[in-house]
Amino acid sequence: MNLVKATLTPSRHPLSEYIHRLESGQALLADSPENVLEVVGILKSYGIVLDAYSRNLIYVAEHQFLNLFPFFKYFNGEVTPARLLRHWWHDRINFEYAEYCMKAMFWHGGGQLDEYVDSPQFQAAADKAIRARWKGNPAILLLNKLFPQFLPEQVRVMSYYSALGQFWRVMSDMFISLSDRYDKGEIQSIPQVVQHILDGLVTNASKPITYSVTLGGQVYDILPQSAGLAFLMETAVPYVEAVFFRGTPFPGTVSYNAQAYQIPFFQGDFTYGALYADPLPVGSSGIPPTLLMQDMRHYLPDYLHAFYRDSQRGDDDLRVKICETFQKSMYCVTTAAILGLAPYPMKTSDLSEQQANRKYLENWMNRFMSSRIVDINS
Repeated sequence: MNLVKATLTPSRHPLSEYIHRLESGQALLADSPENVLEVVGILKSYGIVLDAYSRNLIYVAEHQFLNLFPFFKYFNGEVTPARLLRHWWHDRINFEYAEYCMKAMFWHGGGQLDEYVDSPQFQAAADKAIRARWKGNPAILLLNKLFPQFLPEQVRVMSYYSALGQFWRVMSDMFISLSDRYDKGEIQSIPQVVQHILDGLVTNASKPITYSVTLGGQVYDILPQSAGLAFLMETAVPYVEAVFFRGTPFPGTVSYNAQAYQIPFFQGDFTYGALYADPLPVGSSGIPPTLLMQDMRHYLPDYLHAFYRDSQRGDDDLRVKICETFQKSMYCVTTAAILGLAPYPMKTSDLSEQQANRKYLENWMNRFMSSRIVDINS
């Protein structure tokens, strides 16, 4: 009797092409020399910008704790006439975009960090820090009694400042090292880009996320190490969910009027993230990613800037090109996240494990149906 070994049949999902790509070791973004150049180049620029974002977010969390009027929070403690002039002239890093991402993470929540900031342990730690911060200020302490959730909510926000800053610290180093490897000739394909990012995520997966402030010479632990918060599940995964997929509606592009039904009723149905965004509005007022594109344009590697200049419009639509390339790079980061969270390795030869992976990938593809996954591969 001939025994026929069962094999996994091709997927019938509308986006089956991308499922099969992932199963075969490829990425959501097609592999080509041009895509490699674009992705590595934009991630180098992004890594430099993330370094600045990370430093500022952590500075705000540690040195602007419960400052009700933080006029100089973007100066990292270095307030000079020259920096003030550059700030007013907008010759600076747009830290507002970093706060936009932080607020998106805070609002969408997810993971144990979201659960911990609502726990009794966090409330107790926040209360201690609040009393220490406003010791000797009866007006603020009275305000805290009248509105007992106002200041604790600000402490929760400060916790997200710190957590996102720590997440971006890791990602910045990861993207800069990717660029260094590309310059050495070690990175030559999109799957290699994805593997570099995946290796970085795995290496830092258990890196503790902690946060403390020093008040009156005493250290107050807001997110103690005993809380067990880690890089991957408490920052990386919620960040992908909040910023890559859900995002927030951009003011001026849709109506916030509930009767207009232009915004989904459920947060889980939001598709305003980086994987869905139309690059064309970039540069428009009220579109937060415009700030990021403006920041990255200052740090483009020469080879990437030359690649853009060789196109039909040269530098005239530079921000749009940056946005399109950035979107390609985020599909590479998303590929790494999908592979890292898969129930089994994609190379498995066990049929039941292959079937579990197939179901897992099809669930992901359901979320990509209205994304720009086809456009970036056109």
